[in-house]
Amino acid sequence: MLALLVALGGAAGTLLRFGVATAMPPPSPTGLPVPTLLVNVLGSLLLSVVATTLEGRSVLGCDARLVFGTGVLGGFTTYSTFNLETLRLLDRGAHGTALGYVAATVLLSLVGGYAGLRLGEALR
Repeated sequence: MLALLVALGGAAGTLLRFGVATAMPPPSPTGLPVPTLLVNVLGSLLLSVVATTLEGRSVLGCDARLVFGTGVLGGFTTYSTFNLETLRLLDRGAHGTALGYVAATVLLSLVGGYAGLRLGEALR
């Protein structure tokens, strides 16, 4: 049952990421990939909230943190797309954009994760 719930959560998260990507204009070939940056920062925030607030809770008898954290948010966020977009920016000579993208992703994801921890503690 747990594997099925995680898989369904992953499908839902993937659809959410697809929705974000299609709702936003695509970046230029050397532009900042904002949709991926947005989902990774938001996912960092939400994963911290989930990890903090859902401890000891279940969904249909399964660990809610695995269903929502591993499933939904695992499908929503994407390191592999971030990696590929960074490599493509470098290949296209957009070194400054690539460096900014890496720095923004790491720093903003840490800030989002920290904010999520504090929010989760306040909600718990």
